[in-house]
Amino acid sequence: MRINVVYNNQIAGCGDILEVLKKNLNQNGVDFKAFGIDNMENYGGFTFVIGGDGTLLKAARFYAAFKTPVLGINLGRLGFLSQAGVCEIDEVVKKVLENRYSTEERLMLESDNALALNDFVIKGCNTYRTSKFYLEINGKFVCDYIADGLIISTPTGSTAYGLSAGGPVLYPTLDAIVIVPVCPHTLNARPLVVPVNETITVKTSDKLLSVAADGADTAECVKQISIKTSGQKALLAFLNDDSFYSVLRNKLHWGISPEGR
Repeated sequence: MRINVVYNNQIAGCGDILEVLKKNLNQNGVDFKAFGIDNMENYGGFTFVIGGDGTLLKAARFYAAFKTPVLGINLGRLGFLSQAGVCEIDEVVKKVLENRYSTEERLMLESDNALALNDFVIKGCNTYRTSKFYLEINGKFVCDYIADGLIISTPTGSTAYGLSAGGPVLYPTLDAIVIVPVCPHTLNARPLVVPVNETITVKTSDKLLSVAADGADTAECVKQISIKTSGQKALLAFLNDDSFYSVLRNKLHWGISPEGR
């Protein structure tokens, strides 16, 4: 079994965890190659990703083209998509080598120039004030929003920025897209869930739109953007039988009553 190891040196402690993982793989006689997050290649049939959710998102998009499963070792804050902590490396490697893991395909979105596993965030280029956004679906006008922005999200991304902006939580394998306005300047603007075969187009009364895919550090500026379901799907690896609902409880404290009540 050949394995890719992807790491993000910009996260504190990554180098130490990388050495621990390398040592473990060497002890087990595993053929592997390590790649920085900005220099990925597909060497093997499985990928370990050391970093936070942002690192995992970038690796999952890259390896989707090769249908290579990715599994995150979390060094970030929440690690919602990651399956393992740094203290679990020995057990994680053992399970992967014994083929005791499952995989799950996740829907991704695409525009002309970008791919997203979580979401596209669309704002006006003047981020210090609200903008007017015009929403079209399949070439037909739907509505306009005066808002700070719009989030076009996958089910996987529904627990990210979209959730913070008041959007619904979608089960991650649903075939659906979520449209969530960010701080709309009206009481009647609500999130919208649409089928995966829809093409979503956003225009603005401003000169340009600022578009970022999966929380990218730099945004693309365009006059309008059209987003649709990608033909590629990300392939995430899972080591345990925890349900999506248990992950919501454990990492987002969903449905847990305050203490003392």
